[in-house]
Amino acid sequence: MRGKVWLLNAWASWCVSCREEHPLLLEFSKSSPAPIYGLDYKDSREDALSWLNEFGNPYVLSAFDADGRVGIDFGVYGVPETYVIDRNGVIRFKQIGPITREVWEQTILPLVKDLNK
Repeated sequence: MRGKVWLLNAWASWCVSCREEHPLLLEFSKSSPAPIYGLDYKDSREDALSWLNEFGNPYVLSAFDADGRVGIDFGVYGVPETYVIDRNGVIRFKQIGPITREVWEQTILPLVKDLNK
């Protein structure tokens, strides 16, 4: 992933707030200047795949983190959480809780555009 600006969204099929932000992630994935990757956190793989099939998949790829060990490396406390990661692999922004249109337009999108310069 080095050399790319990207977003990581920690989510789970059991997460109520993830359902809240999911329609926005689907929308943003179509026009985002950075790819969105998922981290399915402390979930069952079958439930996660079913959830993505039912609600849509905004992710380029979604990694499965059954026991939460990968999430620990990113500092995940719970879901949803979204990270903006720069070309050097440095986390430049962390959104705790669901992404809103306001957070996307006022914080994430301007930061991603700036990092892509």
